Amino acid sequence: MPLDDDCLFCRIIRHEIPTGIVFEDDLVLAFRDINPQAPHHVLIIPKDHIPTTNDLGPLHDDYLSAMFAAARSIASDVAVADGYRLVLNCGEHAGQSVFHVHMHLLGGRAMSWPPG
Repeated sequence: MPLDDDCLFCRIIRHEIPTGIVFEDDLVLAFRDINPQAPHHVLIIPKDHIPTTNDLGPLHDDYLSAMFAAARSIASDVAVADGYRLVLNCGEHAGQSVFHVHMHLLGGRAMSWPPG
C-alpha cells in the first residue's frame, strides 16, 4: 500500500515529523519510542503502509525480513543482543494505537512473563 497522508508513522517515514531515528534502509525505519517501556525501546516500521499484521501477506516477506534484520542490528548497537523482546500488537484490543504495522524492540532490563 502507498504511504497514507493521515498516518503518523507514514509522516515519520517521509521525515515530516522529527524523531530519534536509529536505523533506516530502503525497506524499514526505526526510531525511539516517545513513551519508552524499557531503557531501550525502539519502534521498527516498514516503509509501506500496512495497517495491521492481519493485512500482511506473501508480498510483505521482504519487509518482515528487513524488520527482524534491523532488530538484530539495533540490539547489537545498543548492547542488548544478549536479551531483548520483540512485540507486535494487532488491533485495538491488543494495544495497537497506531494502525501501521510496527515492531517494538525492548531491552536493557529484565523482562517478566507473562507480559501484560
